[in-house]
Amino acid sequence: MPNLKPKPPGAFQRAPNPTGTAPIRRASDGGGAGTSRLNKRMAELGMASRREADDWIARGWVRVDGQAATMGMQVAPGARIEIAKQAQGQQANQVTILVNKPMGIVSGQAEDGHLPAITLVQPHNRWAEDNARFFFHPKQLQSLVPAGRLDIDSIGLLVLTQDGRVARQLIGEDSAMEKEYLVRVAYTGLNQVDPTPQQLTRMDDDDPVTTNVQAVFPPSMLARLRLGLSLDGQALKPAKITWQNPEQLRVVLTEGKKRQIRRMCELVGLKVVGLKRVRIGNVMLGNLPLGQWRYLAPHERF
Repeated sequence: MPNLKPKPPGAFQRAPNPTGTAPIRRASDGGGAGTSRLNKRMAELGMASRREADDWIARGWVRVDGQAATMGMQVAPGARIEIAKQAQGQQANQVTILVNKPMGIVSGQAEDGHLPAITLVQPHNRWAEDNARFFFHPKQLQSLVPAGRLDIDSIGLLVLTQDGRVARQLIGEDSAMEKEYLVRVAYTGLNQVDPTPQQLTRMDDDDPVTTNVQAVFPPSMLARLRLGLSLDGQALKPAKITWQNPEQLRVVLTEGKKRQIRRMCELVGLKVVGLKRVRIGNVMLGNLPLGQWRYLAPHERF
């Protein structure tokens, strides 16, 4: 990682603009009509996470309309928010890591003896074809947390990040980030007299349809998968679902309820026998080998 030279006190500049437009950071950019807490507004503008903003404010690295910011202060529409170069340098050193998670590994804290994904992030597990110009350092493991989950029985793309902006983008309350999965399914059967979701029945576990599932799966049930199901008493958002091949669905979601795809499939007579996440936003899993990791490159954006 690059070494940062000490910056003189008061070395402030406007925050870099991730969208590529003019780098103006005014409180009204967040869309609020009234005042709001400074840390909240900074998060809305994509400048920092709330926790990070509080840290910068405490260090004296934030100014509002040319004056030093104070903890918990309210900012009005049109306020000019500036951050010190020290804060930008600290942020530049934060890493985001992409892992191709294997089965049996959990996303976050260790559970029931299963290892967490962060244990894979070691020099010997780094993808040999990773071209990002970062050098691994154990400090990169500090505050490295999953931005979203992938259940223990699933494989594929998992994001670990130190950057609160990335976490907010992927799992914030207002996030609508697309996540794409390849889902291998077996057909366990519907009641043939009245094949409605309320009268699903299962075949014996030894007798599901596992080949050419597309041929026997009712098109009406595929339509319900796309729109019309509810989980936990809430209607699900529309999903993009197509057949990738006769045994595999391609599923694109913009929400992430616990074990959502598996539970959706159960409601229409399908059983998930394999699930792999291949894309989050604009970032693809690509050729990253199972169990290995790479850095999110500086030019990549979710």
